[in-house]
Amino acid sequence: MKKFKILLNSPDDVQEFVKIASQCPYDIDLEHGSVYIDAKSFLGVLTMGINRKMDVICGSNDEKFISSVKKFAVA
Repeated sequence: MKKFKILLNSPDDVQEFVKIASQCPYDIDLEHGSVYIDAKSFLGVLTMGINRKMDVICGSNDEKFISSVKKFAVA
């Protein structure tokens, strides 16, 4: 399992992130505080909020996924 922070700044970022996550055969969730959502749900991610740091919880250490979304990563 891998956990890292991302920041999505626009609906286009959300769309790109969800598209990448949807291609993965394992679970990927987003967490902000006590709220968890499926990272493969465009509406769910959009509802979670834009311009908000979120934790990505990835069910695999898939380097392909991680490198695909690293442009959204923040410290």
